Amino acid sequence: MLPRSGDVLNVTSAASVQFIRPIHFRVIRVLDRPTYDGWLWLEGYELNAAGDAVNRRSIFVQRAGLHLVQAAPQPQPRPHTVRSARRPVTRTPVRVG
Repeated sequence: MLPRSGDVLNVTSAASVQFIRPIHFRVIRVLDRPTYDGWLWLEGYELNAAGDAVNRRSIFVQRAGLHLVQAAPQPQPRPHTVRSARRPVTRTPVRVG
């Protein structure tokens, strides 16, 4: 699973030994840094129990150890609307004095 922007992940010691205490992590982006096969650099926010961002972090984790908690919302297609023709602005002479 390759995380996407907005995904909330449960990061445990299966992803990296530094996460003895699991965290929830909201992904901003996957960083394009050279890594070992199966490892990723992620940039995002550590979340508290209420789901609020408490700490911005970059983490180095194994892709196989990440667990998706909440997928990023899918963008909804915008309904096609017919726009009416715009009327030109009526210009009047400038009044001086």
